[in-house]
Amino acid sequence: MNTAYVIVTVAAAAWVAFSAFSMYFRARWVVEPLAAYGVPDSWRPWLATAKLAGAVGLVVGLSVPVLGVLAGIGLVLYFVGAVVTVLRARSFSHVPFPLLYLAPVVASLVLFSAAS
Repeated sequence: MNTAYVIVTVAAAAWVAFSAFSMYFRARWVVEPLAAYGVPDSWRPWLATAKLAGAVGLVVGLSVPVLGVLAGIGLVLYFVGAVVTVLRARSFSHVPFPLLYLAPVVASLVLFSAAS
């Protein structure tokens, strides 16, 4: 297993888990923009759970590769959806934020495919 893949995957999982816990604990910098984008408050726990499941899946994927790939794909779809939501809300200055979470997940998938 490639060392870079392991490091990037663990870092990506930690970063996504941080985002999930920020949603669970209603961090102001998360809750206020979601409300501004028109995301219903009742969706927040589900979105946070999806992120946390993806983060756990990335780490489990170090031992069970198919789960890591599926988790990575799920997280890519999640964060692409987040970018679309931000664009639809016309909050163009906020587009980099979901991209900051998307990039390490994509990097993990790319490193996995390179190591395979």
